[in-house]
Amino acid sequence: MRKIAFIALTALPLFAGFFPSTVQTSVASVGKNTVSLTSALPVNGMSGIVIHNYGNSLEAITSYLTQTSSDGSAKIISKDIIHHDKLPTIKTTVSAGDKVIGGYLYNNVLLLAPDANTYARITSSHHKKWIHPDLFALFLSTEGDDYPTKENLAAFAKTYQVGLIYIVRNGSAVLLDPVSGQIVSQKTMSNLPKQGQYPFYMRFDEIQTGWFSKSGTGNYYKTMESI
Repeated sequence: MRKIAFIALTALPLFAGFFPSTVQTSVASVGKNTVSLTSALPVNGMSGIVIHNYGNSLEAITSYLTQTSSDGSAKIISKDIIHHDKLPTIKTTVSAGDKVIGGYLYNNVLLLAPDANTYARITSSHHKKWIHPDLFALFLSTEGDDYPTKENLAAFAKTYQVGLIYIVRNGSAVLLDPVSGQIVSQKTMSNLPKQGQYPFYMRFDEIQTGWFSKSGTGNYYKTMESI
């Protein structure tokens, strides 16, 4: 089967509790920059991909959307899906009947934790594809950034196909959808260190972003609250 910019969607995983479920639905109707879904996604702020069927077993991811209301209302997000110099840019507009996968890639999770013990405790408790924060630290270094922001997390997520950012804050944990920039789940957490490694746990002493980098000093919890 031929597909453009599309990964097989069989055997979609479902998650319960803290992690929202990955679900499949479709577009019921389309407005100017909004759509109505045939069934609502599990949580507001969840992003999804829109897939158009061109016939002859040819499908493509054409757009992102994010749910804005529990009645299934969503807005279309203007983001490049996949860029490749040798492939044409997909310009197909969203239309009724298009397939929607909400929580796409939600099994791929980047965890920002205050220390190694917290990181190990969380990753051993959930069966996910954990993206190691070392990779994000190297990404920040190449981008010239000292600490995480919604903007560089979104860029990292797009490059490395990350669906969720698990952020440990002071006394709580949240899940950030990097496409929508919205928090899609949160819970309380205990047994956290009073201070965390800055800017987050990684196996480097600091993020080197230049000759005058000061990334080795700062407050972990304040940084996580600012995201």
